[in-house]
Amino acid sequence: MTRILIIEDETEIASYLRRGLSLEGYHVDVAFDGLQGLEMASTGNYDLVVLDLMLPVIDGFEVARRIRAASNVPIIMLTARDAVRDRVAGLEAGADDYLVKPFAFEELLARIRAQLRRQQTYQHQEVLRFANLTLDTRSRELRVGDRRVELTAKEYDLLELFMRHPNQVLTRDVIYDRVWNYDFGGESNIIEVYVRYLRQKLEANGEPRLIHTVRSVGYILREDA
Repeated sequence: MTRILIIEDETEIASYLRRGLSLEGYHVDVAFDGLQGLEMASTGNYDLVVLDLMLPVIDGFEVARRIRAASNVPIIMLTARDAVRDRVAGLEAGADDYLVKPFAFEELLARIRAQLRRQQTYQHQEVLRFANLTLDTRSRELRVGDRRVELTAKEYDLLELFMRHPNQVLTRDVIYDRVWNYDFGGESNIIEVYVRYLRQKLEANGEPRLIHTVRSVGYILREDA
């Protein structure tokens, strides 16, 4: 049975969602503050998280960051805030989708189903390919053309992140979050160092550059025209 975690401090909304999703055949657990939500998310092996933004103890932005640092579980963020900057902040914190209150249950249900379908596709994608790169996520083996390339653990994590999001700008904050779990401060050059390591290995035989710098923002995996 698909397991969904609801992190919502408004008991009326939480009960409404638990009841509705349970009737749809999902196993539903509820946490009523950010700290409880993080503890349950780390131990409950959930397939999807529905996360309120305005939570006591730890707010939804920080909860999303910490969940995303440890897991690829889909996160749908709920909030009364509908400003563009708030939606952007939620997505950058790690949310996969964003729904403004009040909302129709049917819309939330449709978004949950869409995220679960996407996650199933993501999980079954065991070999990633982009340009001349082939990354086997089971054996953690990289080939550049016919050349086998050895990667350290962090080099692999960084390249896998790029290959799961090709042609998409990844900000420094997103990379810190997904690869280093914010172990390094914003002034650290650790990302630049590992990007340099990857470029050296991917371009060792004169291959074209694939990891490009987006000035003042982050990096993107793309082919030059």
